Amino acid sequence: MTEAILVLEDGRTFRGEAYGKVGTTVGEAVFATGMTGYQETLTDPSYAGQIVTMTAPHIGNTGVNGEDDESRRMWVAGFVVRDPARRPANWRATGSLDDELAAQGVVGISGIDTRALTRHLRERGAMRAGISSESGDADALLARVRAAEGMTGADLAPQVSTREPYVVPAEGERRFTIAALDLGIKTATPRHLAALGVETHVLPSTATAADLLAHGPDGVFLSNGPGDPAAADYAVAAVRGVLDAGRPLFGICFGNQILGRALGLGTYKLRFGHRGLNQPVLDRVSGTVRVTSHNHGFAVDAPLDRPTDTPYGRAEVSHVGLNDDVVEGLRLLDAPAFSVQFHPESAAGPHDAAPLFQRFVDLMDAHRRDGTAVSPAPVVQHSTGENA
Repeated sequence: MTEAILVLEDGRTFRGEAYGKVGTTVGEAVFATGMTGYQETLTDPSYAGQIVTMTAPHIGNTGVNGEDDESRRMWVAGFVVRDPARRPANWRATGSLDDELAAQGVVGISGIDTRALTRHLRERGAMRAGISSESGDADALLARVRAAEGMTGADLAPQVSTREPYVVPAEGERRFTIAALDLGIKTATPRHLAALGVETHVLPSTATAADLLAHGPDGVFLSNGPGDPAAADYAVAAVRGVLDAGRPLFGICFGNQILGRALGLGTYKLRFGHRGLNQPVLDRVSGTVRVTSHNHGFAVDAPLDRPTDTPYGRAEVSHVGLNDDVVEGLRLLDAPAFSVQFHPESAAGPHDAAPLFQRFVDLMDAHRRDGTAVSPAPVVQHSTGENA
């Protein structure tokens, strides 16, 4: 086996074996706590620029297939696993994870103590790192890591977004049409909306408010995505235009942060972020707790104890992370807009948050009927759908 090395920017070094492409890469070292869903993780555009450590020890046992990709390619900067499967063992597999990583140019490392690495990142915070299976020179790799740009200030959405608009039709009767700002959208999202009778027009990340509203959509959706929301002024301007028009709006993940900025709230970088399929979130309006899928390293800075006055009326924090009280959702009280920091499309992940798509549909329906709808209070319900 080819030897490989992983070096963190503070100098800590791990040695293991090459996994995926033989080469050298740098990125932000983070960890993801999902015990499954590695293919969805690898193809989630929100992970662009990041070296992802899987905390589950055994990875690759179900191989890869042509159905579970969440975008057109793998976006991670690197991949770290402890115990890779020697061969896939699943009837849906069309190939091995190792071969697919190599084919898509993802440099990885296996056989290291991922528990020690995760504990280090939890104590010191997410940081730049490098993986190399070309050279074992730790000092040279460390110099390259420290010369690399960090995630703060990184404008990555245009790199992962679609270049041309496209349409995902509704299944059966078309009830609503929406415009989706693609900041790094996953394929499962418009698929969930299609099942509810929603036709989704997906537009590039740099689309303006005029572009989003050009065809008279019933609502506007803001997707997940990578990078620092403080660098995405173009998206903030677009969202303000949508809010000015009074069109129903729903944002997730990066879209939650963009809505927060559009309302005049700040954002900040989390110490090590939330990434995984098991994050507990309190829905403060309904009083229910949801186990949710997360992937974010930044958060909205908003008061938890009172509504905030914004140019678009009052806004309140609708969801809070139970592990650390991070803002996990926003709701306008005087306008039809709301957002959450997690992933309701659940690809991969639990289904607790899937009803949020229905809430968006209900909001558009109310707005169509009377034109005065505001963000609805959550309804306690349970999803029975299958994994996307």
